[in-house]
Amino acid sequence: MLQQKNIIMSTLEFDKKFEILTDSLNAFAYNLTKNIEDARDLYQETAIRAITNRDKFRPDTNFKAWTFTIMKNIFINNYRKKVKSNTIIDSTDNLYFINSGSALIENDANRNILMDELNGMINSLEDSIRIPFVMHYEGFKYQEIADEFNLPLGTVKSRIFFARKALKEMIKESYGDYTFVRSLSA
Repeated sequence: MLQQKNIIMSTLEFDKKFEILTDSLNAFAYNLTKNIEDARDLYQETAIRAITNRDKFRPDTNFKAWTFTIMKNIFINNYRKKVKSNTIIDSTDNLYFINSGSALIENDANRNILMDELNGMINSLEDSIRIPFVMHYEGFKYQEIADEFNLPLGTVKSRIFFARKALKEMIKESYGDYTFVRSLSA
């Protein structure tokens, strides 16, 4: 009986260790799911699975790694189930179901209008701040822009900063706040 006590962690010890990891597990769950409700569900499912399999944990191993592995495996299994449930098997001769497409057709007109307006705002900037800003937006590094125009690195950074600042002001004047612009650009 004494030997069994050394092998299996007591319920109190187990609960205490699990409680210490609650914040970390919740953060990891949110990192995996990117959704608060799904993260809570994943945490609860992990807690249930850990408690029911408590006897399988060996005290000489890493408890945190064990619980995080349980959570990761539950997430992967749920993801696979979700993907599998969304798979359409079309046995028709002309593949009608696959070729019929989605019922939802997205209209990009608002987004296209917004992009035209934003491009107009960018083009209205002075060349001295517009060109470095556009180059940075296109993926050039600060140093590459500085080398291209034979400018100090700090000057390039400040010009890009002023371009962003001017664009934010123009967007605020045109739309009132950024939420509308962000909702269309997402």
